[in-house]
Amino acid sequence: MPTADLELDYLQRASVETRPDRTAPSSSATAELPPEPQTASLIDLSAWMQESPPWLISAVVHMVALIVLGLLAMASVVEAPFLLNARYGEELGEIDLDSIDDLNVPQDVVIEQSELAPNELPEVVDPLSMPDLVPLSPDGLLAASDSPSISVGLALSGRNPGMREALRDAYGGTALTDQAVMEGLRWLARQQRSNGSWSLRGPYRDGGNRENREAATAMALLAFQGHGHTHKPLPGDEFPNVVARGWNWLLAQQYDDGHFYGDVGDARLYTHAQCTIAICELYAMTRDEDLRKPAQKAVDYCVKYQTSAGGWRYEPGRDEDLSVTGWFAMALQSARMAGLEVPSETFQRLSDYLDTVQHEYGSRYSYRARGRGATPAMTAEGLLCRQYLGWERDDQRLQDGVSYLLKFLPEWDERNVYHWYYATQVMHHMEGKPWREWNNVMRQLLPEQQEKRGRERGSWDPNGDRWGSQGGRLFTTCLSIYMLEVYYRHLPLYSHEAAQ
Repeated sequence: MPTADLELDYLQRASVETRPDRTAPSSSATAELPPEPQTASLIDLSAWMQESPPWLISAVVHMVALIVLGLLAMASVVEAPFLLNARYGEELGEIDLDSIDDLNVPQDVVIEQSELAPNELPEVVDPLSMPDLVPLSPDGLLAASDSPSISVGLALSGRNPGMREALRDAYGGTALTDQAVMEGLRWLARQQRSNGSWSLRGPYRDGGNRENREAATAMALLAFQGHGHTHKPLPGDEFPNVVARGWNWLLAQQYDDGHFYGDVGDARLYTHAQCTIAICELYAMTRDEDLRKPAQKAVDYCVKYQTSAGGWRYEPGRDEDLSVTGWFAMALQSARMAGLEVPSETFQRLSDYLDTVQHEYGSRYSYRARGRGATPAMTAEGLLCRQYLGWERDDQRLQDGVSYLLKFLPEWDERNVYHWYYATQVMHHMEGKPWREWNNVMRQLLPEQQEKRGRERGSWDPNGDRWGSQGGRLFTTCLSIYMLEVYYRHLPLYSHEAAQ
């Protein structure tokens, strides 16, 4: 029988066999009745399966399996959700885990879920638990390379919430230093001009004797960034628009060749170096790709106008002094931390230049190669450059230089915040006894001398400072803030297990 006829015959017989019979048969007709409906269906189904094509049988089997699985899944749904109430351990006190018999949770417990905002991040217990430090090489980032040569210890992660507080405690900061930093930042925020810039002349008292808005803006931004504030503020940020407005203005001042300075006379390269530090730090902290190109252009300008002797001074590509060169060394180091391209020969020429201004076999430094002798300020700047270029902590030249600097601990009657700024960084990188001796004085002196009342509250008086009349109140305030941020601004170059 053809397949079509077989299917039709099956359907007709199945219809008859399964139709309900509402009349009871007589006993005389029992032997002639057809088989029970279930038996007949099984017999016919067997015949149908023997004659049906394999694909039809497979389809039927799979359909039945899917229906069964669906029914099982529906049967497993639990109407009442499992709910858990989570609480912080500090709210409950100590819990005796041994007294808990089981962990059966009643089904009527409700979960209270909360989010951790970035400013609520847990404090880092050991901020220096990291892989071994990579030995610092002066090679930096080769122009043809796409991977940075930096030390783990130079990462800017110490500025992050949680890590910042842990580093402050680990390196001798106090609530007093924290308060002084915040008051200083609030003073800076009040001085920001309507266009986003800052000024060296005012509107505060005791401004500098010359104007340089690019340098003033870069210095103010460095103070905010040192405390972890960027143009991408975190929740709870006290300065949500200050940094963004500052950078909107400063980026608009950059020229096509990468430089930031305007008509500021012999402060042109000072200005560019400070702006380069600021933009490289910001890029390193945020990885904002919109900043990469202007940051790299600023670095390229630094590289282009390094003199053949290895330094920088007032005019691009002409002459050198250690004061200007030190700012450029910091700019190139910031570029290296950000993973930007700096040719290795730039660092080598910088090292060669330092050789020309060193004294006492490299333990002390002077302003110029043909100038007067070594000074504490230039020694601090020179030694910091040497640390970044790879001198080890136990280098005898560095050790002797640090001993020399410790003879000039900060004294308010002999102020030189420029010297203190560089020396504070040198000592912080040294750690151990040199750092404790320096920090014990610095962390007390600066907060004590900060303005406590009036419109200048939070700033530092420039009168009496070696360079106060030139830089003015904003200059002395920014450098003072940098020093009080030193605990977390940069992680130390050397091992945290420095000799005690």
